[in-house]
Amino acid sequence: MKKKAIVLGASGLIGSSLLTQLLASPDYEAVLVLVRRKLDREHPKLQQLLVDFDKINDYRSEITGDVVFCCLGTTRSKSPDLNAYRKIDYLYPLDIASIAEANGASQYHLVSSMGANPKSSIFYSRLKGETERDLQNIPFKSIHIYRPSLLDGERKEHRTAEGFMIGLMRVLNPFLIAGLRKYRSIKIEKVALAMLKASLKDTEGVFIYPSDEIFEIASKNNSEA
Repeated sequence: MKKKAIVLGASGLIGSSLLTQLLASPDYEAVLVLVRRKLDREHPKLQQLLVDFDKINDYRSEITGDVVFCCLGTTRSKSPDLNAYRKIDYLYPLDIASIAEANGASQYHLVSSMGANPKSSIFYSRLKGETERDLQNIPFKSIHIYRPSLLDGERKEHRTAEGFMIGLMRVLNPFLIAGLRKYRSIKIEKVALAMLKASLKDTEGVFIYPSDEIFEIASKNNSEA
């Protein structure tokens, strides 16, 4: 049976790639995106719901689907206020998770990060870890958590340091083998494809994928998946 997806963060790096792949997938008949501003794209499967994330309960009846994909995230440069940062990376993903599950969604796919740990002394890693931990209290049939390493992709804004690291990692990746493979940079399209492929499996439980496993899932032939 074909599925309906709910996508958070569809305008972001991973989210935009995931949206493209979901719209092209024969396994999905509809894709609902929750956005502050309308996306500049049209598709017969695409449904855009303009929301105020601080008043998300006002849209409760419209947040329906089978699978939730959360690609929400921010940076300190965009959200220097730590309370605003926490809303985007913690509060919004969990609020929408609770609503979607109550409305019948059975899967939740969360883009987290390498090093996520609720006990970390680093704010970013601790917040990601808290989101992972508290998401698991919501009774989805399956929860899938992705912890990619450095994301390799074209960003809308220019970041000199990040661009340098991406170039460096492209050189170093072949030398990171065995247990070091999880530190290789990963293409955003690979992360999105892994999320799509994992959503097509009828699984139960909580699954956490480090970067090397994300790459393996995305690289498998459909017959092997």
